[in-house]
Amino acid sequence: MNSGVAAIEFAPLLDWPWILALGGVGAAVLVFAFLRHLPGVPLRAVALAAGLLALANPSLLEEEREPLSDVAIVVVDDSASQGIGERRQRTEAAVRDLESRLGKLENLEHRIVATSASRADVGEGTRVLRAIERALADVPKDRVAGVVVVSDGQTHEREERLAAFDPGGPVHLLLTGEREERDRRLVVERAPRYGLVDADLQLTYRVEDQGGDAALPATVLIRIDGGPPESLRVPVGRTQTLPFSLKHSGETLIEIEVAPVDGELSERNNRTVVSISGVRDRLRVLLVSGEPHAGERTWRNILKSDPSVDLVHFTILRPPEKQDGTPIRELSLISFPTRELFQTKLNDFDLIIFDRYRRRGVLPNVYLANVADYVTLGGAVLVAAGPAFATPLSLYRTSLDKVLPSRPTGRLLSESFRPRLSDAGRRHPVTTDLAGAGGDAPTWGRWFRMVDVEAAAGQVLMNGIAERPLLILNRVGEGRVAQLLSDHVYLWARGFEGGGPQAELLRRVAHWLMKEPELEEEDLRARVAGGRMSIQRRSLAETPAEVTVTMPSGARRQLTLTPDESGLARTVIEVDEPGLYRLSDGQQSAVAAVGDLNPKEYADLRATADRLQPVIAASGGGVAWAIDGAPALRRVAPERDAAGRGWFGFRANGEYRVTGVSQLPLMPALVVLALLLGLTAAAWYREGR
Repeated sequence: MNSGVAAIEFAPLLDWPWILALGGVGAAVLVFAFLRHLPGVPLRAVALAAGLLALANPSLLEEEREPLSDVAIVVVDDSASQGIGERRQRTEAAVRDLESRLGKLENLEHRIVATSASRADVGEGTRVLRAIERALADVPKDRVAGVVVVSDGQTHEREERLAAFDPGGPVHLLLTGEREERDRRLVVERAPRYGLVDADLQLTYRVEDQGGDAALPATVLIRIDGGPPESLRVPVGRTQTLPFSLKHSGETLIEIEVAPVDGELSERNNRTVVSISGVRDRLRVLLVSGEPHAGERTWRNILKSDPSVDLVHFTILRPPEKQDGTPIRELSLISFPTRELFQTKLNDFDLIIFDRYRRRGVLPNVYLANVADYVTLGGAVLVAAGPAFATPLSLYRTSLDKVLPSRPTGRLLSESFRPRLSDAGRRHPVTTDLAGAGGDAPTWGRWFRMVDVEAAAGQVLMNGIAERPLLILNRVGEGRVAQLLSDHVYLWARGFEGGGPQAELLRRVAHWLMKEPELEEEDLRARVAGGRMSIQRRSLAETPAEVTVTMPSGARRQLTLTPDESGLARTVIEVDEPGLYRLSDGQQSAVAAVGDLNPKEYADLRATADRLQPVIAASGGGVAWAIDGAPALRRVAPERDAAGRGWFGFRANGEYRVTGVSQLPLMPALVVLALLLGLTAAAWYREGR
């Protein structure tokens, strides 16, 4: 609707200083004439005024104006915290009511925007101010009538941004929660991102009761890599320290969960997960060679070529029976520090290798018993057997027999053969994809000697002459043992008949002994990328793998994995629910994280106006609770209060757009000329009588 508004506008023919100067001269002449008592002074004064007014050139200006509607914004918080209790239903009802009543207010346009529509990253929490800016991006501040935020009041902008925010109109908050809400949450204050394997580490956490009684202790469950939980009783509101150590390299997940409390809003923030990457500092290896032989340097070269290996190597050059009368002072050999290595510092080593070792009285049986205990308590031993293993001088005839996975038959087999993978070896990660394995026809070079044994425990991964065991791996207590029953592996390193994957095989055996997760023969794991979860089950068994996936919401899904010949069974599923997924097949378990496991959205779930209060106070807005009913809506003048008890105000800014202008001169030239001539003539006539 258009409306005309008239106003007088001046467009002077001369600059104002000249007009004022002419007016001053004319006034002086009039004063002089008045002092002389000339009778035409009044007429001359009117003529002067008319002339000056004509020079000012007044005109009547009339504008055609079109009123512009004001803009009101309704911001709808659709974040995850709005799904608690009846918040979502209250939000939907409030938005429908606001939309209906705002549409009835005169000269007011309203817009509805959701906070998720302006969210750049789901992990950054709720951004109410960003949603307001997005909705008002094309609206001048002079047209903003006001903003209504339908939310639980939790926004995650910085404090300084909240204090400086000005949308141009009042900001009102309609809270969708309930008064006096209570919630318990778990907060990780400090946790390492990386750590050395077996080093002492710690993280700090705190249990908070928001709006509740902090006097009672809380029960906290702690799991490491999906293992059995450890229960602790901790005080609420006080920082707690959790000491731990990493047992393997790669990712370790530590889950911390606090028991819920009666009446709390949600258990979603009662748990958290910390991911820590384990790194091995140095692999400390003790290599004991029973005698010099052709393959000894091969072992040393492999271990010394790895910068992460700290190698201690002893070769027994002068056994006790070798007595030739040479004075001790003339011997340049180093005395074997048996007590220091096999008693005092035994547990400092990660791996002990016996290379063609035989009983010669160098190591008393009590020290070999220490090695057996070392294995049972978590240590690792690799026995590379030579011909002596088939004789009464065998290591099997010592206290190590209780941890070795095979019994020598007393025969030494000497004929050419190519090592072959056993059925278990084709599925075991240590040997499954070795270069040149070639199924039943490996392309490796030949070996010519091996010790005949009967496998008593563990898995036989490689066979030799007449399909007799060649490589055996076994778990003993908390530790592990490997046996290689030939001393001709060095032929591969020398490239005999094309050689073979000696370095890779021994590296994998050593890493399996070190319990590297990637080489576990019975393993379940899941990886998430791009909204898809890849589930992988490795097993030596050929039965179909059935895996149960427990979603973050508690729902369960049964999956059948597709196996292949290498011992792996796989499947891929779509995942869109953020949180911690638990996987289990009855024997193995795993966990996988989707999205942010500790989102800002769940830091505080209570409905409150505290976060938005700086914006509300600075803009003159108000706060109301949806459970009290919808507040009244009214238009207010810009200088009036915009909120009160039970009502929200929207400013009537009165902005307009000019659609046309008409101009009418008030002192036409002919009229002014006739007026001046008439007045001048009248003044002369009056003065001439």
